[in-house]
Amino acid sequence: MIGIGDSPGKGRGVFARRRISSGETIEEAPVIVVPGSQLEWIDKTLLGDYYFHWGENEEDAAFLLGLCALCNHSYSPNARFFRKFDAGSIQFVALRGIEAGEEVTVNYNEDPGNPAAVWFDVHSFRSEE
Repeated sequence: MIGIGDSPGKGRGVFARRRISSGETIEEAPVIVVPGSQLEWIDKTLLGDYYFHWGENEEDAAFLLGLCALCNHSYSPNARFFRKFDAGSIQFVALRGIEAGEEVTVNYNEDPGNPAAVWFDVHSFRSEE
């Protein structure tokens, strides 16, 4: 259903290999949970940009083990993610139909309509939207 490819100006990204219908689950992948007490060291590495806040109080971190770990950020995403604490996974669902070859994007603020700044430079993303 999805694969990894080059995303101009963004590095690698996730792309639909076939049409994905609105509401369809794109991927649900397991996570590795890291206790909050260990984040001080992780935040000093490249991996500090690749975890999801985890737990009811977001005190821990979770590293996604699926392809959607490489979904790029967009303020006009075509997918969203749901953290499933009890299942130990993150589910990615299409917000609208996604055509074959189209990049799958999410808003890393979790809420697809949230325009708040994220922790990395997105000026190039905003100019495309």
